[in-house]
Amino acid sequence: MPDPDIELLAAALRRDSADLTLYARVLAETLTDSLPPGTVRVERTRTLADRLAGREGTVGAVDIALGEQRLSLQTHAGAATGEIRHEVRGIVLSRRPVTLEEWTDALARALAEAAASNARAREAVERFLT
Repeated sequence: MPDPDIELLAAALRRDSADLTLYARVLAETLTDSLPPGTVRVERTRTLADRLAGREGTVGAVDIALGEQRLSLQTHAGAATGEIRHEVRGIVLSRRPVTLEEWTDALARALAEAAASNARAREAVERFLT
């Protein structure tokens, strides 16, 4: 049976997933601010209008490295594509495409595991739960 705290975290992570643009932005900002530097990589898509207005653009991809697991989420034209990779010292041992729900559950588990030993990861979990 899944840990209730992980279920709660997964539900909190899914909260804004109906609007993928908002979901990717909130996820990227919260994780980038909360996790150690270099853990989260965000790719943005900027239109000419974004550049002229000085805006950052929309989040096109989020890549999160937690331990030996790397979770990637790409958004394009209102659809999300998730991928989970097992990676050791930069070498990808396995990769598997997943649905947004599976990706969110895997992220919740990885954050919960990281929070057990890392104060910044614990902060990220608390930010999603409040």
